[in-house]
Amino acid sequence: MTSVPMNVPGGADRCLVMGVVNVTPDSFSDGGLWFDERAAIQHGLELVEEGADLVDVGGESTRPGAARVSLEEELARVVPVIRALHAEGVAVSVDTMRAEVAAAAVEAGARLVNDVSGGLADPEMPRVVAATGVSYVVMHWRGHSHDMDSRAVYADVVTEVREELAKRVDLVMAEGVAEEQIVLDPGLGFAKNAQHNWAVLAGIPQLAELGFPLLVGASRKRFLGRLLADPDGTPRPFSGSDDATLAVTALAAHAGAWCVRVHHVRPNADAVRVAAAWKRAGAAT
Repeated sequence: MTSVPMNVPGGADRCLVMGVVNVTPDSFSDGGLWFDERAAIQHGLELVEEGADLVDVGGESTRPGAARVSLEEELARVVPVIRALHAEGVAVSVDTMRAEVAAAAVEAGARLVNDVSGGLADPEMPRVVAATGVSYVVMHWRGHSHDMDSRAVYADVVTEVREELAKRVDLVMAEGVAEEQIVLDPGLGFAKNAQHNWAVLAGIPQLAELGFPLLVGASRKRFLGRLLADPDGTPRPFSGSDDATLAVTALAAHAGAWCVRVHHVRPNADAVRVAAAWKRAGAAT
């Protein structure tokens, strides 16, 4: 496994589990469930009880077709939740593309900035991350939600994702982000169709050769629901793909993922333990 990012607990002997708290009314699988501040805080605490190593708090949906919210609204959604969870000793990450939100979140206690744009949406983001010194998830991204599906064009998706991530790493490091701060995310579902997503998952070992920890976020995404579609072609509902998410979690952890980002924590925490035991047994033989 690659080195463990700074300011983030654990990860040396098993894949970590990142639980999702969407403080939004329109996220694809749980929009509105945790939109209330108190509900979001309580949910974050419950995720830790279920085995989450990190709790990822986001105030802006990045589902396909989603419209952006204002800076003020995003700040109002995430900062109180992050501050409250931090006060309870929770390791918190902030899911944001805005440098100002990242800075406020870190001040409130966030240990990691999870930027789905990899610094492309806000050029100030790498400089803010460099100044704060927290860990930084650089995701593969080709554009905002309203048009990302049109950008899902590849000749060799694994090679191109790897090359584009390598370029982003070079650029954010040129802005002062330290190598040990960086985590990579191949961006499942972001400018990728189902076939691309499966190829990227199978290509985890090649992506890991870049030398950075990998975060994998497959939980409840459309490509799982389509895989499990009814005979008439009706996709499985988002929450109906949790068992498939478990399978991806176990396989990704065994393949070398550093962390998985999931909605339903307890069974995924079990899955990474199974993967870790399997790997240990294989190493001992």
